Amino acid sequence: MLDLRREKTGTISLIGHRGATGYYPENTMLSFEKGLEMGANILELDIHLSRDGHLVVIHDFSLERTTSGKGLVRDHTLRELQGLDAGSRFDAKYAGMRLQIPTLDQVLQWAHGRVWLAIEIKSDWITYPGLEEKLVDLLRKREMVDEVVAISFDHKALRRVKDLEPNVAVGPLYSCRLADAVGVARATGATVMRPRWPFASAELADELHAAGIAFMPWGARKEEEWKEILTTMPVDGLSADHPDRLRKVIDSLPS
Repeated sequence: MLDLRREKTGTISLIGHRGATGYYPENTMLSFEKGLEMGANILELDIHLSRDGHLVVIHDFSLERTTSGKGLVRDHTLRELQGLDAGSRFDAKYAGMRLQIPTLDQVLQWAHGRVWLAIEIKSDWITYPGLEEKLVDLLRKREMVDEVVAISFDHKALRRVKDLEPNVAVGPLYSCRLADAVGVARATGATVMRPRWPFASAELADELHAAGIAFMPWGARKEEEWKEILTTMPVDGLSADHPDRLRKVIDSLPS
């Protein structure tokens, strides 16, 4: 199982948010490749289920913002989804590259032995029955159970993943001040907790670390925010749309 505590990894983990989404079309293979080149040791991505049951990598429940398509992801087959342009909505210069929505399987095969993945299970007003089983089956097939952490705002989905495969690391996402963060970690089987950064604190980090749980706030996007977090809290990792910029900040810290 992936242990993301700094004392185990030997470094502050740098999470490339949807790859290097500040520079490249998010959740595309190009973005993941560039995020890795820019110093990320974890790449974050989002998964949904296609109409014909494939795990596909895209953030939104609908297609309009990031692709040439319309409607909901769940209403399209994999073939239909991969026929869309996933680049030109970001910048017209990517139209000719035919950037596609990748499958999770494609990303897993590329990432194996190269970089860890933080896989966000998308769940909101739409849920995907059976998604957790498909995710676990795929991780086992690709022998990557110990190379990923499943994350989600849907904490029941994480509990389901953990029940199916105890050796998969899971990490609840949340945007509030929990009354009992360690209790939530215990209830979900989490080895990492991921609060939105305004709700993070050194006290929370110390509480989680005392329980053997990693602490990785999310949502900070500015250099001054990263510096504030890194100099006031014992974090195990941070995420960035611009991984190269966060890498410079991390590397500038006193050793």
